[in-house]
Formats: sequence, C-alpha cells, structure tokens
Amino acid sequence: MSEFNLPELGENIQAGDVINVLVAVGDTIAPDQPVLELETDKATVEVPSSIGGVVKAIHIKPGDTIQVGQLILTVEGNGAADQPTSAPQEAQQEAPQPETAPPAPPPPAPAQPQAATETAAPAHPTEPSTPVVTEFKIPDLGENIQAGAVINILVSVGDTISVDQPVLELETDKATVEVPSAVAGVVKEIHIKAGDTVEVGQRVLTLEGTAPAVEPTPQPAPAVSQPPPPEPSTETRPEPTPMAALAAPPPAPIAALPPDFYKPDAAYGAVPAAPNVRRLAREIGVDIAQVPGTGPAGRISMADVKNYARQRSLAGRGVAPAAAPAAAAVPLPDFSKWGQVEREAMSNIRRKTAENLSRAWATIPQVTQFAKADISELEELRKRFGKTVEAAGAKLTPTAILLKVVASVLKAFPQFNASVDMSSNEIIYKKYYHIGVAVDTDRGLLVPVIRDVDQKTILELAVELQQVAEKARNKKLSLDDMQGGAFSISNLGGIGGSYFTPIVNAPEVAILGVARGQMEPVYINGQFEPRLMLPLALSYDHRLIDGADGARFIKTLVEHLEQPFLTALQGW
Repeated sequence: MSEFNLPELGENIQAGDVINVLVAVGDTIAPDQPVLELETDKATVEVPSSIGGVVKAIHIKPGDTIQVGQLILTVEGNGAADQPTSAPQEAQQEAPQPETAPPAPPPPAPAQPQAATETAAPAHPTEPSTPVVTEFKIPDLGENIQAGAVINILVSVGDTISVDQPVLELETDKATVEVPSAVAGVVKEIHIKAGDTVEVGQRVLTLEGTAPAVEPTPQPAPAVSQPPPPEPSTETRPEPTPMAALAAPPPAPIAALPPDFYKPDAAYGAVPAAPNVRRLAREIGVDIAQVPGTGPAGRISMADVKNYARQRSLAGRGVAPAAAPAAAAVPLPDFSKWGQVEREAMSNIRRKTAENLSRAWATIPQVTQFAKADISELEELRKRFGKTVEAAGAKLTPTAILLKVVASVLKAFPQFNASVDMSSNEIIYKKYYHIGVAVDTDRGLLVPVIRDVDQKTILELAVELQQVAEKARNKKLSLDDMQGGAFSISNLGGIGGSYFTPIVNAPEVAILGVARGQMEPVYINGQFEPRLMLPLALSYDHRLIDGADGARFIKTLVEHLEQPFLTALQGW
C-alpha cells in the first residue's frame, strides 16, 4: 500500500479548498494523473498524483480545506520511490497507550436540606405595605451602544414618576433618545447631571415608593430524623484526570518551521501565521498580532482568527481595523505656534461617524462607478404631480423617486442588497428592501432608514421621507429609525457639486451618491438639445460585487430614470 499526500503547492501556499475529486475507489491511476481540483489563495489548480496503482481509499471530499502533507489517497500498487508509505503512521497508531486507568470520580456530595436555606424567612406576616427604595440605572440602549452623553434631565428631586415616563435625554453614538424609567416612585436623589457621559448599567435615580409585602410561602419542615450532612473528608483525593488526556498518545515532537514562517508582514509584523490567514485577518479588520494562536509554537490558524473576531463582536466592541490604531497614534504638531486655535470635543455622533468611516475605508475594497441620467422627462412628471404630493403634506423630491427606482433595480441585482460575512465566508442576501437616506443636520450626518420601500407608493415615500428628515434635524430619531438598512442613498444635489465618491455604509455593500442635475447639451438625432443631466456615483464593495456588475447596475438605474414607465412595466 502507498499513500499520496498533498504536495507542495507553491511559495507560501499552505492549504486549499477541494473543488472536485477526479478519481473514485477502484480506479487505476498513473503517476502525474490529476486526482483532484484545488482552489488555493492564488488560483484553482489540478493536483497530479505522484504514485500509480489502484485507488483503495479516498480520505477527502469536495468542500474540505486540506493542508500540505495531508493524506489524500491510499493506493495499492507500485508507488514512487520518494513517496512515503504508511508504515510510520501505522506504527504510531499501534503504539501502546498509557495503561493508567482513570480514577473513579468522587461521589457527589449529598444535597443540603432545602429548609436550611430558608430559615431566614420571617415566620409572621409583615405590614400591609412597606417603603421600598429602588434605583434606576441606564438600560440597554441598543446593539453595540455602551454609553451616551446626558443632554437634559427631565425630572427633579421630589417628583413622582411612573413606569415608562421619560426621565432624561441621551445622545448616543447613533441618535438622541429619551430614556424612560423602568420603575415608579418619588425621586429622592439624582446621581447625574447634564453634560455627563453615562454608561449602560450606571445609576441614575434613587426613588422611594410603596409595595405590598409578600407573605413567605410556607415550606415543609425538615424531618427530625434526617441526619446532618456528613463532614467533608480530610483525605486527600487525587484530581481526576480528563479522559481526553488519558486517551491521547504522547505528543509528537514539533517539526522545525520553514525559514520564511516568521517572515515579517508589512501590516502586522512578525507573527506565526500563513499568508492566507494574514489575508483573512486583513479582510475582516482583525489585528493579527492580537490573535492568540492555538497551533504548534503559537501558530495562528484561520479558525483562531474567526474565533477572535466573533468574540470581539459578541463583546460589543466590534473589530477594529489594523490600520486604525496606527493612524490614531500619529502625534500632531503644536498648531498654536502659528496662530490662535480652539479645541472642541467631538460629539458622540461625530466620533462614531469617524470610527465607522475609518473602519469601512480600511476594511472594504471600494470601487465607484459614475454615470449621468437624462431626467428631463422625469423632471416634467415631478413638477406635474408635485401639487398632489403637497396636498398630502410633503414635497415630491428626486430622492423620493430615487427610493422607488432603486428598490426596483435592487430586485434585479440581489448582490447589491446583501452583506458579506468574512468570519464564515458567507454572503447574506436580504429579502427586504430597507434603504437608508443620508440627512444633513447641525450635529453631523445621520442616516435614517425607510423600510419596505418596494411596498410603498412614491406618495407614501415622499411623506415618510419628510417626516424622518424632520425627526433627524429635531433630534427625535429613535435607535430603530437608524437600523436595518440594506442600501443607502446620499443626495447632495440640494447643496451643489458635480461628483463625489460616497463611502459604503458597512455592513451594507453599496451606496448611491447623487449630485446636482444640470442642463447640458446632448447630441440627439443629429443636433444638440438641452437636457437635464443627473450625475450619479455608485460605490460598492469589490469583495462581493465585480466591476461588470457595478456597470450593469448603474446602467439599469439610468434606464429606469430616463424611462419612468419602465419600472411599472417590468414590475420588479
């Protein structure tokens, strides 16, 4: 019997994913015959066998991730002279296991009598009501929101408040919210003041109220004849050895690592990780130098990187891009040497915007596709039906029309209505069409989300769009108003400019930037005609969306804007 193991695949290539196995058990193969297709970090390759004979066993299957040196086939016949056989492995498998039998686990300690923990309960009923002092603390504010700045306190000492009554206004990283009380009573003490930064779980108010006393539930008395629990034995018992440790053979000596294993990486320094592991870390924004390795000599595997990213995400801190700490640590000069300066603390919204955009820029490979749409006919329709929308209390803006058109085009291009999960190498396609719309406020850029755009009329969208824009400017957006978006639109046409490159709002994969429409001469039917041209800029995540798909998306969007009836005709 001979064994074929995965050979060296090339410089710095340590593993690959099995796409297809080209042989079956019973096949007769020859040296240099391809036996499997493998996708590595750099290419898809056919792996030839270095031995010949009859295939007796196949140890891999499509979809497996295999590493250099891993067993692929067991072949009966004449193997190559330099192909290692299975004798050393078989010998290792037949090595005697340790004969130490696991000691019997100590018997469980007898349960304590239930009555022993209940002796502190009062034996007589209390008064009909008892003063109760309670404390109200900052509740959970939403996903990944740990703190906020106090803008206003809505109650005073001596006030009587009820459950769900707003007691303070808080500016979080995403919005300004009113925080309701979860308890009722008379305010005895306020532990915060306007301007403070408070965290989830921090004490806010001390209240006093009344609550009916609860009579203790009678419990059966313990039997008199029941003996007390035995005294713990002073005999020293050996700690039980884990079964896995007893069953495992002695570890084999660690083989010497290749010379370039600790080759410094340009971004992360010298860490024991293969190039494909480093690339995964860069793609999902993990500082690989912070990842604990579980392999030999602390080697970091792809599973280590994924587990680290998952733990950071569950901890609510997110995964910071590797480049962000270095950028933040750059010292600034003393600007006051050249003139008068003034320092102002960032608001929570501005700080969070800076963090999110820095993370998106560092972790998402972004491409921007530009185009112009002739919206001359669309503008005529907008003006014609503008009075109808005004009667409903809103304005028929280009953004309201764009919402409907974009939702229609997203149905034809589902990869633009998706997210990328690099920790599990999956694409998440969303079956809903919630679109965020950037709103300029005096506190910074906010992106409220219009939900179920595909199910609403343009009239409904215009009314809702005006309502959320007013809420954003009046600091009335809730956290729910800011979450759940699958695509974003940023329209700067009301301000001016020709083109800009919007940054993808992660975890979304695309955003549409709209500039101001301008009259331009367009060559039609042998002559120039004045037409209203709308500049468009589509930025997208190149990990999921190819350039050809980006061009098709924006081309289709232009067609629907230039032919307003097309959206209703195709029924997307």
